[in-house]
Amino acid sequence: MTLSSSAARCLPMISIMDKNKAEKPAGIRRPGHSRGDVSRGSLPQADKSTRRDTVIFCLGIIFIGCLIQLLGTVKGDALVFPDVLSILRTLLRLLAEPHTYRLIFTTLTHLFIALLCSTVIGVTIGIIEGMSDTARKFLKPLMILLRSIPMIVLVVIIMVLTQYSRVPYIAASLILVPLISEAAAEGCRRIDSELIDVYRLYSGFSPRILFSVYLPLMAGYLRQAYVNAVGMGIKIIVTTEYLVQTNNSLGKAVFSSSYFNEYEEIYAQALIMIALVLILSELPVLLAGKNGRRG
Repeated sequence: MTLSSSAARCLPMISIMDKNKAEKPAGIRRPGHSRGDVSRGSLPQADKSTRRDTVIFCLGIIFIGCLIQLLGTVKGDALVFPDVLSILRTLLRLLAEPHTYRLIFTTLTHLFIALLCSTVIGVTIGIIEGMSDTARKFLKPLMILLRSIPMIVLVVIIMVLTQYSRVPYIAASLILVPLISEAAAEGCRRIDSELIDVYRLYSGFSPRILFSVYLPLMAGYLRQAYVNAVGMGIKIIVTTEYLVQTNNSLGKAVFSSSYFNEYEEIYAQALIMIALVLILSELPVLLAGKNGRRG
């Protein structure tokens, strides 16, 4: 009797559900289908925006070339401001020489070492600052010192303390630490405290919590810091290579070109540095965006 009475009570509910399904408008889709349709519809707009940004970027490059040409015409000094075609011919000549890639390899090696060291130190300091206000106030003078000290003074101090070959990546690491630590501290402070408390119920702070909770939630802040650090790191490393005369480096190549008044090579080497910054900073972002769309 109990089973039959329960079935009798469930029959009206089942009939109501069937009626709602029958009366559902044909234009309404399940959430998963509508989300897929919207994402597929937004792809052409994203492609148009990307093409528009590329066109604007190319126009900016043409503007820089016209500006150099204009300065050469006004100044009347073709040696300091060579024409754009001469710069492009020199660039193609440098790209065809194997020695150029040895210079690029040396500078990129210094950059990768600097990014690795500054990331480890900066993320560690940033997490400590994000978890403790006392530590943040204690370390603030050190971060201000590293951020505001003139680079030439820092380079001279490092030259006295270590070998010249180590100066480029040590100087770049110290200057990039405040940038990365500030991003890591901000990302750590933005993490929901309730989420951290839930994980702490099961275990304290450990490498597993660091790599599975903190770093993924801080990824957005660290990604922007990485983009800024690449551009700043290239400039710092090339400058220090110029100052300490690092062998087989872009900085030493710029010094040699300036010594012999080969300004076409200086502009061409500057274009190579700009291309390196664009590749190292934008390529990971583009790859991450494509993987996100595929997912």
